[in-house]
Amino acid sequence: MGFAEYDRFDALGLAELVRRGEVSALDLIDEALVRADRRNPAINAVVWRGDETARAAARARLPDGAFAGVPFLVKDLGPFLAGAPMTMGSRLLKDFVPTADGEWIRRAKAAGLNIFGKTNTPEMGSVAYTEPVLFGPCRNPWSLGRTPGGSSGGSAAAVAAGIVPMAH
Repeated sequence: MGFAEYDRFDALGLAELVRRGEVSALDLIDEALVRADRRNPAINAVVWRGDETARAAARARLPDGAFAGVPFLVKDLGPFLAGAPMTMGSRLLKDFVPTADGEWIRRAKAAGLNIFGKTNTPEMGSVAYTEPVLFGPCRNPWSLGRTPGGSSGGSAAAVAAGIVPMAH
């Protein structure tokens, strides 16, 4: 079903709606996934998705954290997310998949964030523009001829496009 008013709230506002029972965590993740389906093809911000894992997390008992039920994206640079490729935007690492969550991911999940994907990043985070050969350029949703830039380029584009209220 989804939640059409999704982008009228920040991450804390969405978590408060979930806590009060006005919307479910499943409604939120479904809305984020629909938005990613609709908006990501033009901007190439999200480079990996774990839809079913995120839906299962939304159906499960939510952690008692400040961001309980809020959809979230992690940049493909840095923290290990079990079962998700950790490429760092590099063809060299395209087949590396961590088997356990790193500490940062464990803490994000404990705060209630529902991680459903990874975002585009410069190769090894080494340049100021988000145009890795592995995934192709990420685009600024406000001006498709531009890159959002930096190691958080995909994350910034996903937030600016309204896919998630905040991202890594």
